[in-house]
Amino acid sequence: MKYTKTLLDHFRNPRNVGVIKDADGVGKVTSPVCGDIMELYIKVKDERIVDVKFQTFGCAAAIASSSVLTELIKGKKIDEALEITNKRIVDTLGGLPEEKLHCSVLAEDGVRKAIEDYKSKQKTTPQSRFAPTGQADYRS
Repeated sequence: MKYTKTLLDHFRNPRNVGVIKDADGVGKVTSPVCGDIMELYIKVKDERIVDVKFQTFGCAAAIASSSVLTELIKGKKIDEALEITNKRIVDTLGGLPEEKLHCSVLAEDGVRKAIEDYKSKQKTTPQSRFAPTGQADYRS
């Protein structure tokens, strides 16, 4: 199977390339198959992905998969973004050669890691050292 026009377009003109300096979540993943690397940055407001950027170091299929992923998740609620699978990425690209399917998995893993990172940052901070009355909890 040859690369589709959609895949080539996303490779030649990738969407949302870059870094979000104050990202709410970052997903860094590496393909065990070929060593491609993807870094995905998300900015979230009210549980919705309002901005997304990526940097992928890899082949045309990896870059195109990352680009399509950013278009699929931008504007989506966190839970909706988690529903996007590598199959959806492949379908949106119009197909991928069998030996390049791992590139779509890389993109799916990237969004999951970014959301996992976002959620870990949302957890409450550890309990204060002060008692609920406001008096210091001095222990010897």
